[in-house]
Amino acid sequence: MNALGKQIQIRLATLADVPQLCDLLALLFSQEADFKPDAERQTRGLEKIIGAPGIGCVYCASQESLVVGMVSLLYSVSTAEGGLSAWLEDMVVHPDWRGNHLGEQLLKTAIQQSRDSGCLRITLLTDAHNDRAIRFYGRAGFISSSMIPLRLKL
Repeated sequence: MNALGKQIQIRLATLADVPQLCDLLALLFSQEADFKPDAERQTRGLEKIIGAPGIGCVYCASQESLVVGMVSLLYSVSTAEGGLSAWLEDMVVHPDWRGNHLGEQLLKTAIQQSRDSGCLRITLLTDAHNDRAIRFYGRAGFISSSMIPLRLKL
């Protein structure tokens, strides 16, 4: 609940949430070194995820119709694990709503959804110098990897 006592709900995002999710992604991407906000691209990506549950899912933290946080999961198959794995992407809580444990609730929901979907591992990326995020994920059991990300833009 927030200071006004209104309930915060963690739920699957819908297509109607996409504009607010794009606003949250703009906040996230403006602080990440590798990405830039682009509402058109983010809209296309969110619509693909929300419209095809086999690809993944997006959860949002909302108070009535106001979306104040989000996390997305994308599914893949890991040959190393011998089964499904998930990529945790786009974890963000609006700055005005931080400090209310919404990030923890979103992360717990993403972890449980991954388990329920049969995933054997969750992988995520965060900026190397974002100590706050690294500690946040560490408290949930995430550990650093000796692997490094490499990208080829197509």
